[in-house]
Amino acid sequence: MRTATILLATAAAVSAHSTWQDLWIGSTDKATTCARTVKDNNPIDSLNSADMFCGRGPAASSGVCEVAAGSALTVEMHAQPGDRKCSNPAIGGNHYGPVLVYMAKVSDAKTATSGSFFKVAEDGYTGTTASWGTEILNANCGKRAFTVPKSLASGDYLVRAEAIALHAGAGNPQPYVTCFQVKVTGGGSATPAGVSFPGGYKLSDPLFTKAIYDSSFKYVSPGPAVYTG
Repeated sequence: MRTATILLATAAAVSAHSTWQDLWIGSTDKATTCARTVKDNNPIDSLNSADMFCGRGPAASSGVCEVAAGSALTVEMHAQPGDRKCSNPAIGGNHYGPVLVYMAKVSDAKTATSGSFFKVAEDGYTGTTASWGTEILNANCGKRAFTVPKSLASGDYLVRAEAIALHAGAGNPQPYVTCFQVKVTGGGSATPAGVSFPGGYKLSDPLFTKAIYDSSFKYVSPGPAVYTG
């Protein structure tokens, strides 16, 4: 019976893996046209991995989606490639954790391999039922909308969408990351300071040092504060 339980738990964990796949510009569904689509739906295995930049083995993309500063972008996550059914959880299996979105100004969104990422959105945890970022994501059919700061300088950007599953316990974060390639138009002059990935998080960060099921757990935001512009 114990073996069967372990096998069922393992199967549930695998089926709960997910990827960020799609982007909306306002109400226009751009699907995967400007995504650096990752090779599979598995989490990144280390905060120090080069995959923390834009995900696991992302494919090159020639698509760059244009968005006006001050308007809305929406990133979208689902468990399986091409499966956008709202009846299926975006990320299931009790994969509780925060959802974060970063942007980095780059010279060419199609070829950039580094960037200074500033945070533009975050859903963490308030301590109440169904308040984890991943739970909010599931309640919204895998979508997380945010406003591109009006003050941002125009130009090419990478939009880095991330969910960090924390169910595996202290010292075992499981990030899911994808980058989208965009060009911001009609912006201002702001070029916010940011962090590099890998390097933006450490295992010693408070969020990763205590299990979420520990009675003394408190949510501490990873990385920089959200830039509001």
